[in-house]
Amino acid sequence: MSTVTTPDPHSELPGRIMAREMAEQPEVLRRILDEGAPAIRKVAQEIAARAPRFVLLTARGTSDNAALYAKYLLEVRLGLPCGLTSMSTTTAYGARPDLTDVLVVTVSQSGGSPDLVASTRAAREAGAVTLAVTNNPDSPLAAVSEYHIDIMAGPEKALPATKTYTASLLALYLFVEGLRGGDGGPAHVLPELAAGLLARQDEVRALAARYRFAERMVITSRGYGYPTAKEAALKLMETSYIPALAYSGADLLHGPLAMVDNVSPVIAVVTDGKGGEALQPVLDRLRGRGADLVVIGPRGQVERASAGFVLPTENVAEEVQPVLEIIPLQLLAYEVTIARGQDPDAPRALAKVTETH
Repeated sequence: MSTVTTPDPHSELPGRIMAREMAEQPEVLRRILDEGAPAIRKVAQEIAARAPRFVLLTARGTSDNAALYAKYLLEVRLGLPCGLTSMSTTTAYGARPDLTDVLVVTVSQSGGSPDLVASTRAAREAGAVTLAVTNNPDSPLAAVSEYHIDIMAGPEKALPATKTYTASLLALYLFVEGLRGGDGGPAHVLPELAAGLLARQDEVRALAARYRFAERMVITSRGYGYPTAKEAALKLMETSYIPALAYSGADLLHGPLAMVDNVSPVIAVVTDGKGGEALQPVLDRLRGRGADLVVIGPRGQVERASAGFVLPTENVAEEVQPVLEIIPLQLLAYEVTIARGQDPDAPRALAKVTETH
């Protein structure tokens, strides 16, 4: 099994907490598979028996990107229509839609944001089946929800969420598989592969040298990789302060492509599967514009780009690849931030629990 070297947690090196928490991800994934999966399956079976007709997903920030991943899973794997909640309709405007037979899934690392708690409470009062997915089973959000899934990531102290994001992805995948009667077998390759990716930090450090002085970045993907693009952009912005714009490949062609030149880097997250196939015309257009194109994906795709990072995709189901895709991009955000002389553990103006209303 691969090992990962992290900075001494007792040292004063900037980024030591984020580095340690990124390195914990294989262990967290293994814990969910070994210890958490039975409880997740039980929750899924109970909810499946109630036959929800629609799913609403509620979240903010990093958890919102995990929720978007769940939306792809639910629509593709189950054919169940889904939407992303606009919480202000409930918390600011006081709307009370009829949510009878609707499953409302609220994803939150802390489970403490007042708007998430208030909107979930309102959804339950409106007839919804409510499920909280958090890293804190004692949180206010877990208390107001009918069901709860613990992502079992352990305390996360760095402000940028890393291990709680991949833990949320895996927990949501196992939940959706439980809804459809699956056993989640494709996920069992993830811990070892994640450890292998973390052991390649030197490759990412070399890649980060391209972006030390970047003024902006564009990140794109399609399908299951799109939440990865959004999460990568968020990580880069909150740690290094580089403006990073995330677009679905389809949306990129509808106007934003005009801002792409041979100076601003474009990172493409290419999932090995139908999402990656759908992204090919976008990659062709980017190459045609002379873009500095960096690919995170299969070897064949990386070899056709300016630079990149090869992901292990052979015998890895497309729907679980996002758990692996984000890891080199977390490392990239970390390395770029360190190269710019900043501390990724404590981005300015951010708090670990964002209390929106």
